[in-house]
Amino acid sequence: MNLDGQILQYRDFTEDYLKNIYKKFRTEPQTQLFNAMEYSLLAGGKRLRPVFAYEFCRMCGGQWQDAAPFAAAVEMIHTYSLIHDDLPCMDNDDFRRGRPTNHKVYGEGMAVLAGDALLTDAFMIASTGKLSQPWTMADAISLMAEGAGSLGMVGGQVLDIMSQERELSEQEVLDIQSRKTGRLINIACCLGAMAGGASRNQFEAASQFASGLGLAFQIRDDMLDVIGTREEMGKGVGTDAEKNTFVRLYGLEKCETLVQQYTDYAISALEAFDDREFMIALAKSLTERRV
Repeated sequence: MNLDGQILQYRDFTEDYLKNIYKKFRTEPQTQLFNAMEYSLLAGGKRLRPVFAYEFCRMCGGQWQDAAPFAAAVEMIHTYSLIHDDLPCMDNDDFRRGRPTNHKVYGEGMAVLAGDALLTDAFMIASTGKLSQPWTMADAISLMAEGAGSLGMVGGQVLDIMSQERELSEQEVLDIQSRKTGRLINIACCLGAMAGGASRNQFEAASQFASGLGLAFQIRDDMLDVIGTREEMGKGVGTDAEKNTFVRLYGLEKCETLVQQYTDYAISALEAFDDREFMIALAKSLTERRV
């Protein structure tokens, strides 16, 4: 198995798919909106969530390309959240992925609208996908809406904002992060499984995997804000020092242990799938990542 090669194939396919989304709308007069949207949407990044969607589709017996509309939709939701997170009223960040944040280039108003449009258009793109039994498009849209909205990612952001003036308990930190980073990973894994015609058991396994890996990924992210460099991360580091992160709660040493424990928990869920070597290797690679 060539882990890097397969990831690159998935990423390249994702980039091509995303580049084509707004081409047909370029005759519309709101050109500056599309420019702002694509500035962030096509800025690269790990494309980890699409990789999860494609691979779970494949592991469930589908053609991995069938997950493309859902993979793109999740990446659009993720991009919208980054644009809004960087705004002065939120994290007030100047750089993202090695270049100025959206509002630094297009202004705050256009950045807000670019995020709004990406979120809304994500549902338009997802609705063009095809699902195998026993799943319906209503199941997919409901999963996306719940995970992205007040019960999921937005709800987690609200809890984060409300907690900034005090230190949180372990459960409160888990409540925030499972709704922010964790829910988007869950959406990607579960939508991919649905596109591949997953059984109910496989769907639950995909959700369990996402739950464990989402926490492992976020803890590693918190660690990298402390031990990473701006050159490696492509953005400012040390910006979360006063936030309620896992590092602040546990310290670096325990965080390292927890990353491994949550990754192992995620990997245990993959026993529901026969051909799982790629996903196991991908999950393990997150425990050592530097970016």
